Amino acid sequence: MPSLTSPTARPRPGARISVTARRLLSVLGTLLAALLCALSFGAGPASAHAALTSTSPGEGAVVKSAPSDVSLTFTEGVLLGRDAVRVLDPKGKRVDAGKAAHVGGTSSTASVALRSGLADGTYTVAWKAVSEDSHPVSGAFTFSIGAPSKTSVTAPTGESGDSTVTTLYGIGRYAAYGGFAALVGACVFAGVCRSSRPVRKIAVGGWATLFGATLMLLLLRAPYANSEGLGTVFDLGGLGGVLDTKPGAALLSRLLLLGVAAVFLAVLFGSYTRHTEAAEEDAKRRQDLAFGLGFGGVVVAVGLAATWAMAEHASVGIQRQLAMPVDVIHLVAVGVWLGGLASLAVTLRAGVPIERAAVLRFSRLAFGSVVALVLTGLYQSWRQVGSWKALTGTEYGRWLLIKVALVAVLVGIAAVSRRWTARLTDAGSTEKAQVAAEAEVRTEAKAVVKEPVRTGAAGADSGSDSGSDSGSDSDSGDSSGEESPADSSAGEAAASGDEGRGPAKTGDGDGADDDPVRAAQLARQRAAKDKTAAQRERDADPQRSGLRRSVIAETVVAAVLLAVTTVLSGTQPGRAETGKPAAAAADPGGLNVDPVSVSIPYNTGPKSGRGKAIVMLDPALPGDNALNVFISDFADRPIDVPEVKVSLTLKQKGLGPLSIPLKHRSTGHWSAQSVQLPMAGKWLLSLTVRTSDIDQVTETRNVKVAQ
Repeated sequence: MPSLTSPTARPRPGARISVTARRLLSVLGTLLAALLCALSFGAGPASAHAALTSTSPGEGAVVKSAPSDVSLTFTEGVLLGRDAVRVLDPKGKRVDAGKAAHVGGTSSTASVALRSGLADGTYTVAWKAVSEDSHPVSGAFTFSIGAPSKTSVTAPTGESGDSTVTTLYGIGRYAAYGGFAALVGACVFAGVCRSSRPVRKIAVGGWATLFGATLMLLLLRAPYANSEGLGTVFDLGGLGGVLDTKPGAALLSRLLLLGVAAVFLAVLFGSYTRHTEAAEEDAKRRQDLAFGLGFGGVVVAVGLAATWAMAEHASVGIQRQLAMPVDVIHLVAVGVWLGGLASLAVTLRAGVPIERAAVLRFSRLAFGSVVALVLTGLYQSWRQVGSWKALTGTEYGRWLLIKVALVAVLVGIAAVSRRWTARLTDAGSTEKAQVAAEAEVRTEAKAVVKEPVRTGAAGADSGSDSGSDSGSDSDSGDSSGEESPADSSAGEAAASGDEGRGPAKTGDGDGADDDPVRAAQLARQRAAKDKTAAQRERDADPQRSGLRRSVIAETVVAAVLLAVTTVLSGTQPGRAETGKPAAAAADPGGLNVDPVSVSIPYNTGPKSGRGKAIVMLDPALPGDNALNVFISDFADRPIDVPEVKVSLTLKQKGLGPLSIPLKHRSTGHWSAQSVQLPMAGKWLLSLTVRTSDIDQVTETRNVKVAQ
């Protein structure tokens, strides 16, 4: 099939090989140097995957009276679903009232009201939400009313969710990426290079894979985001809630765009193919159709890529207005390159004749796609990583290094493929095309026959009739000294098909036409013979065999690269991970609810003089602080002792000891509400516990006071 672009002149295949190799190396070297510079000069913190920055009450805080609600603040906006915030008492009973909601309409907050009359003890807050980049996040923290106590609640670790749902969701995301690449790449290859039945199968298979994966992701979205099991997959209420979210809307839009893509496929491999086989006077109409297909294909491909860019990492963080278009270009380039590789691989593997000019067009197209990939990947790496520390010290950075290594391997194999492409010739391509076309026509003759081949007596009679006709024709042929080429071809095919079953019993074309079953059988035999001959000829061409092997190797590495890309898209970016402490430091309210807690065991001698003390300094900043001391036995039961003393010393500055006057609040609880610390540093905390008139002990610990 003619391409959507006019064929270009054949380049000279001589010294261009080394020039291309040097050009590839220079481009990669320049882009690698740019990546190193970008990582050396990072920008401010960026979000991707929401991180918890502060809570009220704070984590580990001890409050005098029960709060009316619990609130949380995140680094970015979050979506709140069912049971987004749960508060559990020491026995594991829920004490939250109502549904979690945003505070004052701010999407980066969550709050839930508490029941009245809560008793003293330690309470656990378990939360889960969906960040703006569509990934679920969760966690837990504790606070105490009156004094800490034992609790039967096991706080979630943050790795919540049903493992089966999580696995299936990951498989669906990988399949979606793969289907998109196959669909886009095969359509571009068919329009620009060469259309054939194997390429059509790649395109249709990519469409079906992307559609099925998107539908599966839409059904799994609610249980995935809410950490539920497969039993809620067909919950219509959950599905309706998903469609109201940004990820759900993106998946629904993708399904609608795939409906348009189905029409595009029908035109590309249907009407356009018929017009390309028409006479030259239809060239104007074919050109108009090619323009429409090109424009429509770009719109559909960009729209499909945007369903990822508008709902994942690119839509969150710094420079999102630039990041989303860059991500669209990145995804389309991936599809053109990797999907085109798969199309070229199956074309070469099937022995479909393809002109050298068509392979060169794809080679140039693939090179342009690689340049676009590296440029956009460079920007994305800087945006998502931002520093050397994040590149080597975070999970995202390590996966990114693996991806870069795979891209380098892929580019190296591509350079080998370009060498094989430069050596291709078109010798015998016309004959190959004719043989392939005849084989395809003969193969399609199978569809005409719906009844099985006759056997037994009927078959014998048919063979006898055919044999007698053959004999008379043979006599006639001998007397004339000539033989029809059609008769010769049919005779050879029949002889090869009947070999091993006795003498050949085939006649001329008239006998075969009288028996449609026999005609179809002969057509299948000829097609099989032609296919075998084409495969032998394919394997005998060293240039095309070498190109086929290198392209298949590229396709295998590309499949692994897609898997790594899928993992990266579900991993928290390094800039966001390393930016968590900075975000907390930038929010004074966050530090005000994160007190320093020190556990100090003591032993004054007698059996009754053993226990432990928990000293909490809140917020552990220069200025006014609150200090609480909780005394308990090793079974965590609060106990009273005759006297407790605390002092603080900053040896580096020669400050102290500063004696802290404590007041007894309740059983096992002493506190000081206004402790003035003049500066930050590593303070030495001294705790003296007296358990009788003569038994006491002093223990020391270091306490860090932040800036």
